[in-house]
Amino acid sequence: MSGTTTAAAALRRRAAGAGANRWVVLVVLCVSLLLVAVDATVLHVAVPAVTEDLKPGAIELLWIVDVYPLVCASLLILFGTLGDRVGRRRILLLGYGLFGIASGLAALAHDAQVLIFARALLGVGGAMIMPATLSILRQVFPDRRERALAIGIWSAVAAVGAAVGPLLGGFLLEHFWWGSVFLVNIPLMLVSLPVGRLLLPESRGAGDGPWDVVGALMAAAGLFGVVFGVKRLGGGEPVDSVFTVAPLVVGAVLMVLFVRRQRRRTHPLVDLGMFSRPAFSTSVGCIVLAMLALVGLELIAAQYLQLVLGLSPLETGLRLLPLTFAAMAAGLAGARMLRRFGPRRMVCVGFLVTAGAVLLLTAMGRADNTGLLLTGFLLLGFGLETTLFGAYESMLSEAPPSQAGGAAAVGETSYQLGAGIGIALLGSVMNAAYAPGLSAVPGVPASASAAAGHSLGEAYDVAARLGGGRGAALRRAAQDSFVHGLHVTLLVSAGLLLLGAVMALRLPRVMQCTEPGVKVEVPAPRDVAESRVSA
Repeated sequence: MSGTTTAAAALRRRAAGAGANRWVVLVVLCVSLLLVAVDATVLHVAVPAVTEDLKPGAIELLWIVDVYPLVCASLLILFGTLGDRVGRRRILLLGYGLFGIASGLAALAHDAQVLIFARALLGVGGAMIMPATLSILRQVFPDRRERALAIGIWSAVAAVGAAVGPLLGGFLLEHFWWGSVFLVNIPLMLVSLPVGRLLLPESRGAGDGPWDVVGALMAAAGLFGVVFGVKRLGGGEPVDSVFTVAPLVVGAVLMVLFVRRQRRRTHPLVDLGMFSRPAFSTSVGCIVLAMLALVGLELIAAQYLQLVLGLSPLETGLRLLPLTFAAMAAGLAGARMLRRFGPRRMVCVGFLVTAGAVLLLTAMGRADNTGLLLTGFLLLGFGLETTLFGAYESMLSEAPPSQAGGAAAVGETSYQLGAGIGIALLGSVMNAAYAPGLSAVPGVPASASAAAGHSLGEAYDVAARLGGGRGAALRRAAQDSFVHGLHVTLLVSAGLLLLGAVMALRLPRVMQCTEPGVKVEVPAPRDVAESRVSA
């Protein structure tokens, strides 16, 4: 009897310790997320300097840019479920260490192959960090009201990281060499490791049965094939290319086999029963649709600002900052909106606001309209973050605490897949609408028109070579065709967003702030250390 009393007292101490430290834990998790979000975009502005220094081939350059998100997306389920089994804090701290080592290796890379390897290691580290931050957050904030506020802060930090990446990269490149964009990670990781070890609570799932190693590898290989094939489609590769179709088919088959394996197992990696809950499956679908409709648009908008309006990369980044600020505001206000309006109305209205912003931006033309762009980007950022906030919060709240890592990995994977499919789909729509407008430009040879139909940047190169009146005519026609293609793409995106608004009607009407039958106990850092010593 005394042993039971002592154990109960220990659990109460641990829960109290976790509650006292939960906001400090959130700060540590947000720093982790900030590093990963910045690293996802910081390399973009350094590509010209990397190309000049390392002289990579076209395929090597593609891998330098793409291998990080590709590896990260492929391993999210593996490390998310492994964290549920062996401890989420342990996986997070290992991710910190690997991220720091890979950053140093990337900064000192002397050839393209070493940089590709280092970027792949960064992807592994990112896959360890991303689901761990969300799953620890899910455990540390058992009260849904507080968890909603924490997720809002978490998502606002993600928006800041994505925006800061290119600006930080540009600043470092002006003063140092390209490797400095990676070195900046190392001091932050050196601080995060001891602080995380001291302050972050350890938590894990039920741990019933053996961890499904074969299933984890099947999920990793299947996601790698699917994401790789989708990225090739987004890069303009032909659909009939063996290097595009084969990865997609093999990846899809492996994912089907993975799902069948999980249904048969007594202790699956990912509890597919979560998808039978309307709130969980609908939230995942909303995340995919939101990213599918919008990530491709962001790339096309950047091209429009630079190639049609003639803005510099820095000016383009500054024009897109209102989108980031609006997303931050929506993240910080998300908890209050969720309590007042409930998940269904919040996500549905978020989709409708975003669709309205997209339709407003169809008024963009060859002339700069600063007020229109500012209004459109503000609505776009606010609506998108409102949608993603409500979907992520509903998804995490529907998942059992023991499956927090797997649920977080599913959410992050759906985010990555939606982004990849969006680039491929909207890129294809853009190309299909853009190319026909250049087929019959007066005075321009058919071969030149065909080359100009590949992209607006290539059209400018062809126009410069032609020169004179023919070059000017081709340049005007290319700009008009690009704007037309942009309008068509925006309309398709609006349709996808309206479909998301309809899908969101399956979400719960009100926010359930209690979780009956679920008892969450997260040890405080001191008690974790004591338990290790006693063990």
